Amino acid sequence: MKALTVVRSVADLRRAVAEHRTVGRTVGLIPTMGALHEGHLSLVRGALERGDVPVASIFVNPMQFGPNEDFGAYPRDEAGDFAKLEAEGCRIAYAPVVEEMYPGPQLTTVTVASLTDHLCGPFRPGHFEGVATVVCKLLMMAMPDRGYFGEKDYQQLQVLKRMARDLDMPVEIVGMPTIREPDGLAMSSRNRYLSPAERKTALALYRQLNVVADAVRDGKAACAPAAAQASRALVEAGFDKVEYLTVVDAESLAPLDHAGGPARVAAAARIGRTRLIDNIAV
Repeated sequence: MKALTVVRSVADLRRAVAEHRTVGRTVGLIPTMGALHEGHLSLVRGALERGDVPVASIFVNPMQFGPNEDFGAYPRDEAGDFAKLEAEGCRIAYAPVVEEMYPGPQLTTVTVASLTDHLCGPFRPGHFEGVATVVCKLLMMAMPDRGYFGEKDYQQLQVLKRMARDLDMPVEIVGMPTIREPDGLAMSSRNRYLSPAERKTALALYRQLNVVADAVRDGKAACAPAAAQASRALVEAGFDKVEYLTVVDAESLAPLDHAGGPARVAAAARIGRTRLIDNIAV
């Protein structure tokens, strides 16, 4: 197993990447906020399977958190993250401080319109601008051949694909399947916020997504009534609030009346202080 190189500055990141570039290797970037789990590590394996040198970033990005969100409480375990990355064969970890990522006022930001009008967009104003901006910066810093992102954050994935396309970025954005616990719960760093009772309740989210997908597949049933029924079922199961549960076009993310083509069932719901998101293909 080759050692993980940890870098903290843009200059050191570029030097470390250049060492692999000069011998003809391709590079795969895995942007993360740390608190790594199997979902993140599957992205490292995905890069290796495609022949890329995996480069992971660990940066809790303040720009994508709202004023009343969990930036301060977001789980951090840098030493544990480095150990996990090294064990998986990641070659470079970029772990900058805020001042390295944002050395002065960030006067330039990236906004992807339309794709952020629905789903999480209205509930987290400014979030996707923060995500697109930091990922744009990370892509410019590392200049990878590919960037790897999980389908669990499906809206984010579509936003970043569109950003790369619209800005003619020389990078392929690769979506990787959602990794789930054996009982179906989508892996997330925020799952550690759940109490044992809440963890049990959380399983209803994946179940109801499947109920809706089965109901609307091939246009069998109208999407809105099926989604509304599933939302009520989540509240009855113990969720405190369902922000949305809807069926959207797989590319445009526009809400659908009937699912005649590629579509996703997506939801965001709260249990206690934990906000869970999940989605599945129809």
